[in-house]
Amino acid sequence: MKILVLNAGSSSQKSCLYDITDATLPQEAPKPLWEGKVNWTQDRGVAEIEVKTATGETLQESIYGDSRKAHLAYMLYTLTRGATKVLSNLSEIDVVGHRVVHGGLNYRNSVIINEDVKQAIANLSTLAPAHNPAALEGIEAIEQSLGDVKQVAVFDTGFHSTLPDAAAVYPGPYDWVEKGIRRYGFHGISHQYCANRAAQILGRDLTDLRLITCHLGNGCSLAAIKEGRSIDTTMGFTPLDGLMMGSRCGSIDPGILIYLLRQSDYSAESLDYVLNKASGLRGISGVSSDLPQVLAAIEQGNYRAKLAWDIYVHRLRTGIGSMLASLGGLDALVFTAGAGEKSPLIRQAACEAWEFLGLKIDSEKNKQQPIDVDIATLDSNVRVLVIHTQEDWAIAQQCWQLCQIKQ
Repeated sequence: MKILVLNAGSSSQKSCLYDITDATLPQEAPKPLWEGKVNWTQDRGVAEIEVKTATGETLQESIYGDSRKAHLAYMLYTLTRGATKVLSNLSEIDVVGHRVVHGGLNYRNSVIINEDVKQAIANLSTLAPAHNPAALEGIEAIEQSLGDVKQVAVFDTGFHSTLPDAAAVYPGPYDWVEKGIRRYGFHGISHQYCANRAAQILGRDLTDLRLITCHLGNGCSLAAIKEGRSIDTTMGFTPLDGLMMGSRCGSIDPGILIYLLRQSDYSAESLDYVLNKASGLRGISGVSSDLPQVLAAIEQGNYRAKLAWDIYVHRLRTGIGSMLASLGGLDALVFTAGAGEKSPLIRQAACEAWEFLGLKIDSEKNKQQPIDVDIATLDSNVRVLVIHTQEDWAIAQQCWQLCQIKQ
């Protein structure tokens, strides 16, 4: 089965093609036959296209003009033409899977896309304005290029649909609940993948594990996972809630927003920009939303960069503490995504707070760019895992499983 995966972002579209030849899914993610990425610059008429294949062939091009759908169509064209050709015809693709950030209350599981699903994704764009419209563009581009090929929506909110009401419902007026204002949680595809991979690495049954997964990229979130189900998470109604992030503020006193609206010339639009694009590491450090650049500035004696680091660590530890309270214990702490996978300093800083629980990490293992390994010491009471999150493979798995059911 050939599965094409599209992972849509606000300024990029990442794609990959898997070929599953066995009757069962492999335990570990296979290498994609082909990987493509479109990056849109601030000038939305320019697209930077990068393609590579499993055999090492590469393509890099800049395309000017045309629409985003046309850019996606061109990227798909490289599957069957030129040095990056891996298919004779696009009709060889059996199913296309899409990451859709927001599924609302009605879409808790992956579904085959039809007109009703497309309309629901569009309606939920108000809750995920940077991502749901981009996913729709990808769906429509596939319709134009591949006709009636089967398409599957895999929702980032789906894994967190198991949150108990005590964790999901905000303590505002009850009519908020009736309007769908609740904690949805995000990064669910990544959290679910890492939970399953953690069980594989530890040789344990997932239903017997209490896990905290730390997805620390430009966007950051934690999940408390018990018996294979998400029971608590840090992101909420939108991806703005929870931890301090690259350019998002995370949780703040809502009274600040009321104050700013009353006492200054902020509008809803300008507040949205500040909270999502000009806060977090970028806002405090004044340097960057990228953690390595903040750390480099600290080395040069930048006070604001050091303050940004201190806040980031404090809020990460606080978030882990809240997840611990929900779980009532911990078998493994998992780090994933950009900073989680690549920063020994952030893993060390996060773990130091829990030494009183008998959690100990091996400092040498921690420094060796570990991937899919346990970096805890042998006598640690809690295992500490660094896992390379593979959202694209998780989406492909969902597509394969859904196709088996529908056959």
